[in-house]
Amino acid sequence: MALLASCASSPTPPAPARGGATTRQISVWTLDLAPRFNGFLRQTIRDWEGSQPATRVRWTDVPWSSVERKLLAAVFARTAPDLVNLNPLFGANLASKGGLRDLGPLLPPGAADAYLPRIWKAARQDGAQIAVPWYLTVRLTFANSTLLRQAGLVAPPRSWEEVPAYAEAVRRRTGRYALFVTVVPDDSAELMESMVQMGVQLLDDRHRAAFVTPAGRRAFAFWTDLYRRGLLPREVLSQGYRRAIELYQSGDLAQVASGPDFLSNLQTNAPGIAAVTAPYPALVGPDGRANVAMMTLGVPRRSPMAAEALDFALMLTDAEHQLAFAEEARVLPSSRVALQRLQQRLAVERPRGSREALVHRARLLSTSTLEQGEVLVPPTPGIKRLQAILYTQLQRAMLAQVSSDDALAAAAAEWNQYAAARWPEAPLAKGLGSP
Repeated sequence: MALLASCASSPTPPAPARGGATTRQISVWTLDLAPRFNGFLRQTIRDWEGSQPATRVRWTDVPWSSVERKLLAAVFARTAPDLVNLNPLFGANLASKGGLRDLGPLLPPGAADAYLPRIWKAARQDGAQIAVPWYLTVRLTFANSTLLRQAGLVAPPRSWEEVPAYAEAVRRRTGRYALFVTVVPDDSAELMESMVQMGVQLLDDRHRAAFVTPAGRRAFAFWTDLYRRGLLPREVLSQGYRRAIELYQSGDLAQVASGPDFLSNLQTNAPGIAAVTAPYPALVGPDGRANVAMMTLGVPRRSPMAAEALDFALMLTDAEHQLAFAEEARVLPSSRVALQRLQQRLAVERPRGSREALVHRARLLSTSTLEQGEVLVPPTPGIKRLQAILYTQLQRAMLAQVSSDDALAAAAAEWNQYAAARWPEAPLAKGLGSP
């Protein structure tokens, strides 16, 4: 979803003034939450308006596919909303152009303490708090127990280091593939995140390439060798993450990485595969870090009601409202108290039937995974360009057009040329993708 799928825009109508009094209005945009979560959002709006008798909320839900175009157009026309639900990568690019307000001066004392520390930090950029964290997801490993058994295995690997032997066993003994990680430049960042888990620092404090290192060479060789040995589907070069789901649902893939919400679709689309599917911890590197996907709330810089917009964001992301949303949407909260309460509820919950039990197991596992999770590739301007460069050069190595070392060096040279033009002397607080 943006809950991470596309829904029609669903604005709330303007509320009339009370008793003829003058009322002000904040405009709030969310991403792909209508109509499924209309009830939750409208109740939250009523809660907030109850504490703000002179202010109303006008809520509009925007399809994921059009939010960047709509928001950029609104920013330039000075008609931007006061609060917007952001894809972190787009938020980083917007902030780099001066389009988002630094929320730091507006935040009440101790506001950061209510959120998971590493998640709060991931909503910062160049020393500014550009957004408030909202809901989260983590990728688990969902594995086909029938294929594992045929391959002589009892569980999928826990670390990337174990993947080559695992992939070979699955391919040799079942004729299927173990995993599908796309190398399509504009698709999933999973492969780039795996490089960070393998110890690769992507960028240094001046936005220059920091990945031409022993760890970087090992990571490029890892993926190059898997492909050249025939242990990855050929389509990883031409098809995106959706193909991984298709292959898993057809029984041609031993495992897929996704969140617990994936199981509901699997149980509908491929009940036979769902019946033999089990959740396992996410693949990690030596330091055990798992990746977290995050959605945020930002305030456009020109908003005349930034304080009110931030106040609404803080209510939407407080423990009570985050817990309610996490239960309804089956996502994870960024609130520390909400996460603790969700874990407590899941620990005593007794699901009915095997279908509910499977989802329950996955949700419990996702909450514990979050304790070791962080945003492995923090949103920063140009990160999609970096991904495109890395993936394009890695494709050349996979196709044996160049060695993996030469492909890595070419990626660094291409990125540095871009970075030198965009950031002649602009430092970051810390290297991107660093431990």
